[in-house]
This record gives sequence, structure tokens and C-alpha cells, in this order.
Amino acid sequence: MSEIVVEVIGVEPPCPKCRKTLEIVKNVVKELNIEDKVKIIKLDINSPNVVARYGVISSPSVAVNGVIKVLGRVPEKEEVIRILKEAIQSHG
Repeated sequence: MSEIVVEVIGVEPPCPKCRKTLEIVKNVVKELNIEDKVKIIKLDINSPNVVARYGVISSPSVAVNGVIKVLGRVPEKEEVIRILKEAIQSHG
């Protein structure tokens, strides 16, 4: 099974909403016991690489395997659980 890449995209240094989003993602990964299947990466929304890849987006945002799943808001924990379970099933 290949690794699922979750990118938390926000400003640097992180604002409270960006920090909260990263915290939720990390907690859900731990809670679902999928640390071995998921790689979490924090990206700077102002990085030329991020802009080139995703265009201009709002922060915080969450991408899974290169697809934006949450745009410009802090996701609910249940939403992150659903997104990650779907990603695992489609990778299965």
C-alpha cells in the first residue's frame, strides 16, 4: 500500500487557524492508528512551489494526495476522519 500524503497549507509562521488544522489532522491520524499509512506535510501558502501547484488558495487548506479537500477554513474532526477513511479505501 502506498503512503497517503496529507498537506496542511497555511501561512508561515502559522496562524491560530492553521495550527488548529494541523493539530486536528495529526490527532485524527493518531486516533485512527494510521501513522504508518499517512505522511503529514506542512506547506507555506506563499511558497512559489505551492502557488505553482495549487494556484492561489485560502488558508488553511488541506490537500490529500495532491487534491484540495478543505479550502480556506478549519475542518471539523469528523470531516477529516471521513476524508482520510475515503483516501485509505481508494488506496486499498
